[in-house]
Amino acid sequence: MKIINVGKIGSSYGVQGWIKIVSYTEYGVSILDYKPWYISKDQQNWHPIDVEESRLHNKRVIVKFKHINSPEEAASLTGHFIGIKRSQLPVLKKDEFYWSDLEGLTVINKDGQVYGTVIYLIETGSNDVLVVKGEKEHAIPYLPGSVILSVDLEKKEIHVDWEIL
Repeated sequence: MKIINVGKIGSSYGVQGWIKIVSYTEYGVSILDYKPWYISKDQQNWHPIDVEESRLHNKRVIVKFKHINSPEEAASLTGHFIGIKRSQLPVLKKDEFYWSDLEGLTVINKDGQVYGTVIYLIETGSNDVLVVKGEKEHAIPYLPGSVILSVDLEKKEIHVDWEIL
C-alpha cells in the first residue's frame, strides 16, 4: 500500500483536543474528502487515525481525532504528516502527474547531464517549480513542452531543456 503525504498536523486548537491542519491539497478543505487518514512522524511508518469531527474555522481546517481529548494530547501530534492511500486519488489524464509522482525522479538535461533528484516542488502562482538536489540545490520551472521535455515514471527520469549556471 503506497501512502502519499497530503498535509501536516499543526498546533492544537482549544481545550477539547482539536488540531489545526496544514493541507497540501490543491483546495485546502479537500483534504477532508479523503478517508481514512494515516499519520507518520517520518513519512515511513504510517498509522491509521480516525477523524471524529472536522470543520473550517477562519478559512483553516481543524479536526478532532478520536481518543484525542486534551490540548496536550493534540500537541503530541504536532508536526506529524498526514497521508492517504495513493489509490484514493483520481486518475489523471495522460501527461499529468501528482507532485508525489515527480518526487525522487532524476533530472537530466538535453545533453545528458544529471542535475540530481527532485526533493520537492513548490507552487509559485505562475507555475510549479521542481527543487532538485545534486551537488547543489537547483530550482527548475515545471513548464511541460518548453522546459520539461519528458517525464518517464518507469525509468524515474525527467528530461529538461534547462541550463544550470
